[in-house]
Amino acid sequence: MDDYKYMLLALNEAKKAYDNNEVPVGAVIVKNDKVLSRAYNRKEQLKCSLEHAELIAIKEACGKVDNWRLIDSTLYVTLEPCPMCASAIKQSRINRIVYLLDNKNENIQRIVNEILFLEDANQPVEKVKLDINKFAPEDVKILSSFFKKIRN
Repeated sequence: MDDYKYMLLALNEAKKAYDNNEVPVGAVIVKNDKVLSRAYNRKEQLKCSLEHAELIAIKEACGKVDNWRLIDSTLYVTLEPCPMCASAIKQSRINRIVYLLDNKNENIQRIVNEILFLEDANQPVEKVKLDINKFAPEDVKILSSFFKKIRN
């Protein structure tokens, strides 16, 4: 599976979020080298705190496979998931998350890792961080500029 190829699709979704004055987070779910869903943050647009890119992508992918279990699927997301999304990822049985930017809050990172790696009835979720420097600067410009602006 070409992680960088699918992350470019997630980056395209993040651009849509940015263009709609949303936090530029994009998500893509892939299974067997086939894209099941694509989504971007829509919290502001839909005025609902649940409209994270990951949750929208999960709902769409479940509809496509007609099952709430997304076993053997990979979620590509531009920003490390929040605890709410991590719980949904774990519950939907997604096996792997590939992301670009870390959540800078160490407490949130710890909570997310506890959720994803919890040894329960569900398998732990593999978490892979891609090297943002392997992307063309224009591909990640929106992400880097947006998050630098809000973190300064």
